[in-house]
Amino acid sequence: MALITLGANSGKGKVLQVVSATKSDTQVTSTSTFVDISGLSLSITPSSSSNKILLVVNMNIDGLERYMALKFVRGSTDIGIGDADGSTTRVTVASQRNHSATNDHYVMHNSSASFLDTPNTTSATTYKIQAGLTYGTAQNLYINRPRVTDDNTYVHRGISTLTAFEIQG
Repeated sequence: MALITLGANSGKGKVLQVVSATKSDTQVTSTSTFVDISGLSLSITPSSSSNKILLVVNMNIDGLERYMALKFVRGSTDIGIGDADGSTTRVTVASQRNHSATNDHYVMHNSSASFLDTPNTTSATTYKIQAGLTYGTAQNLYINRPRVTDDNTYVHRGISTLTAFEIQG
């Protein structure tokens, strides 16, 4: 666990810029691996290599199978994921359907996460969200909609967002 302490008058910790991506459309993909979520990527250029990037994701997700997960990616590198432990899948956050709940197939599941990254660069840096089902063979993964949809008020559509805050280091 890392604890970050910022000086009261040092200027450290100030938010210098904010970049956000919002996905309001739906996406359905058949996957047994992690895939890029279209519309949930952004580029931010830190003004100093000592600055940090605070990432915040809020995502609506559902799947045919119950083991859904997402992760932060910088460029092509997974970041903000759990430690390796045998065959477990390293992710940022996971969500799970409840197969035994009545009408769970009409419900989107919300997953939110944050991560403080240290990119150590002043070059444009791309961050994105990848999502996937982590059990079995390729199954459908649904973004911003539940698995089952019909034209009723109890069926919802949502949005998913990715926001990057440059924090003075």
